[in-house]
Amino acid sequence: TCQGESAWEGDAIIDRPPSHISVESPVKKGPTIFLQAVIVLIGIGALALLLWEPHLEGRNVNATVYEIYFNDPFLAFAYLACTPFFFALYQAFRMLGYIGQDKPFSQATVKALRTIKSCALALIGFVALGEVFIMLNDSDDRAGGVVIGILIAFGFAVVAATAAMFERVFRHAVELMGSRAT
Repeated sequence: TCQGESAWEGDAIIDRPPSHISVESPVKKGPTIFLQAVIVLIGIGALALLLWEPHLEGRNVNATVYEIYFNDPFLAFAYLACTPFFFALYQAFRMLGYIGQDKPFSQATVKALRTIKSCALALIGFVALGEVFIMLNDSDDRAGGVVIGILIAFGFAVVAATAAMFERVFRHAVELMGSRAT
């Protein structure tokens, strides 16, 4: 076995690995694979809900599939609005892949975080447009739709702020690693 080098710091001896051995803390693959599986399950669940829920809506109970999916402009808008959601899930999956490959502080991770932030902001915009759509149409339950939209927009705002914070931290780490390499 290879003994580490010791150095005095104050009154304690600190054990350090020999200088010729690289000390990398590899990320364990198990948690990243688990989180990737969770992201896939979230995507499958969201897609299933998008396809199943319109059949349960009060006005669509006795409607044909054509009437449900092709006569409702709000439903088409909802499907279009979900595109950034699924793209953000894909970017989160890729980012976890980079972390699983021991490349957490890379430009690819920073770019994935930036994309997730942009997708969250786009989703906030889609929710705001949906709120306008709800307010302009005759509906017996505008208040419920508006409150749900506000809650969803708040959730996406939290995601955008978190992604922006991590993007800044990871970008700074990438810059530090780049300056130390030169």
